[in-house]
Amino acid sequence: MFSIFPSRTVAVDLFGLQIHWYGIMYVLAFLFAIQLLPRLGKLRGLHLSYDQWLSLVSWLVVGVLVGGRLGFVFLYNPSYYLSHPLEIFFVWQGGMASHGGFVAVILVLFLWVRREKVNFWSLADVTTVPAGIGLALGRIGNVINQELYGTVTTLPWGISIPGVVGLRHPTQVYECLWDLATAVICFLLLKYSRTRYGRIGTIFLMLYAVGRFFLEYFREQQYSLFVFGNIVLTHGQLYTIPLFLFGLCVWFFVPRTTAS
Repeated sequence: MFSIFPSRTVAVDLFGLQIHWYGIMYVLAFLFAIQLLPRLGKLRGLHLSYDQWLSLVSWLVVGVLVGGRLGFVFLYNPSYYLSHPLEIFFVWQGGMASHGGFVAVILVLFLWVRREKVNFWSLADVTTVPAGIGLALGRIGNVINQELYGTVTTLPWGISIPGVVGLRHPTQVYECLWDLATAVICFLLLKYSRTRYGRIGTIFLMLYAVGRFFLEYFREQQYSLFVFGNIVLTHGQLYTIPLFLFGLCVWFFVPRTTAS
């Protein structure tokens, strides 16, 4: 049986094989990456072969999927998955964490540049643009799935979610716009600035962290909160803090190589 749009989350059902919208967003993100990276690489003196770029994207695919999934498993619901370990592999049920994806991507980049003998800092800079676009596409997937919506709002752009009381902040749209703006900023810095290699990568991490931290205040929380005295943080906020601090620390330790 073949059907198109059989449900809100599924784009195509091909004889029982379901292609989810979120999966389509991932594919689009990686297609954008393989098209953009060779062009962006020239802005940082990276003249790699197409096969090298394709190899990098393949490694990044693994990093994003494995890191994002394990990040969700261990950061958001470890007790459940320890009791149901096989469900760790049920990615079609949803559950990815961008924080885990970031850690895995940084590790993948480090391992790949060692193998290919490429400058890590310049590569970190050029991956920021496709990364921002990929994050934005992921949020579009959240919009289609009608998930990760916000708290109740009276603002005119509030959205209605089936089965949920009241109009809600479209936090998926907020984050999508923030991620796209971050990608644009990083592109402009790549094209027009002479900043040290690596610093655009740190700017990307810090911009993502700041946006995610503050937008968490508008997101409906599905998980328990962390309480530190008078300070209350969501999972997303707590895990974003070390990401920001890592970017801030790396800012001061990147080599003094500048773009020509």
